Amino acid sequence: MAKWKWTKVCAAARDTRGTEIAETAVVLPLLFMVLMAIFWFGQAFRIYGTITHAAREGARAAVAPVCATCATGNTPAQNAAAAVSSALAAAKLNVAQIQAPATPPVLYVCGTQGSACGAAAVCDASVTNMCVQTNVQLSSCSITPVGEATCGTSVSFGYKYPYHFSIPDTALDLGNITLRAQAQMRVETQ
Repeated sequence: MAKWKWTKVCAAARDTRGTEIAETAVVLPLLFMVLMAIFWFGQAFRIYGTITHAAREGARAAVAPVCATCATGNTPAQNAAAAVSSALAAAKLNVAQIQAPATPPVLYVCGTQGSACGAAAVCDASVTNMCVQTNVQLSSCSITPVGEATCGTSVSFGYKYPYHFSIPDTALDLGNITLRAQAQMRVETQ
């Protein structure tokens, strides 16, 4: 009788009926989390690519000597802001999510040189939601001689990513993320 009980216990241990359900219950939530992470990373990457493109378009509009789509009498900063807004609207992104960077890029006024590289360029005050710095030196001021500097415009801003990142039931909460974009463009002459 004892042998019969032992073989019944061994047979029950070797029985694999129902293990697929248990394995699926463990694997499916993990697979779902990975798929959601891929989706949200793809969304963030798409938005990052779009705002980088918008910054390039803004810098291009700011340095162009003639702008066919810009309003007459606009400053380069206003042309840049209009180009950025247009590029974001074309990609169906909310233009209201643009914000000026907390610390603007450290660029120097074109044509100055010295041990401290001259005066730091400030953001144009006519545009409040981004930093447009015109007449800045794009090449290294400590290496490039005066008169040979590459001058241009810099456009930088942040875009508040519209989704909140947190993992439920954990202390991991990244909050809202701000993606940053900056572009510099050399001054064009015709």
